[in-house]
Amino acid sequence: MEQQSPLVAITNFNVTLVMPDQAVNPAADALFGALLNGGELKFSASNERPKLTPPAIGEYWPGQGGIYAGIRQYAEGLCHVIFAARDAGKHAYGEHGTEVEATSRTDGHQNTLVLAGRNGSHPAAGAAFGFTCDGHSDFYLPAIAELSHAWANIPEHFEPDWYWSSSQRSATNAFTMHFGAGYQDYYGKDYELRVRPVRRFIQ
Repeated sequence: MEQQSPLVAITNFNVTLVMPDQAVNPAADALFGALLNGGELKFSASNERPKLTPPAIGEYWPGQGGIYAGIRQYAEGLCHVIFAARDAGKHAYGEHGTEVEATSRTDGHQNTLVLAGRNGSHPAAGAAFGFTCDGHSDFYLPAIAELSHAWANIPEHFEPDWYWSSSQRSATNAFTMHFGAGYQDYYGKDYELRVRPVRRFIQ
């Protein structure tokens, strides 16, 4: 019968530190000093990514591609919502007379994936999907509830005009938001209206 080695529990070990004549830097000096005076050296590991500190709602978030509009609840969790600082032109919704599966009123990313996958036949979604800023290329055409969120939080960053949402209403219409009057309606998919890209990431 093979004999197994006994388990050994190590509770303490000694480290010999040789202090240089001059510390390499203040942080190293503080570390060596703490250890020499009986301090403990602790190591930790974590898979959590550091949480970002957002600016105030309505301010540009450097490095994140646009204006911070606060947080919203999505299927993946609470997310920071960033609207591009400018419009991506005026475009038609596309495929007037054709009913597609872009029917979510809350998740524009889901809608945009559907619309952008239809061989360029949805110009508004294509303009938002192709938008890039600060190195980010995950923008999409907001759903109607996301446009409503923008109107409630950062209306001053939009033109007082009609904006397309990605939320289809029927084969011939899709939902829109007017940032001057502050109300929702729907337009024929062949109309050219303003497009404002948005992106999000979990907080």
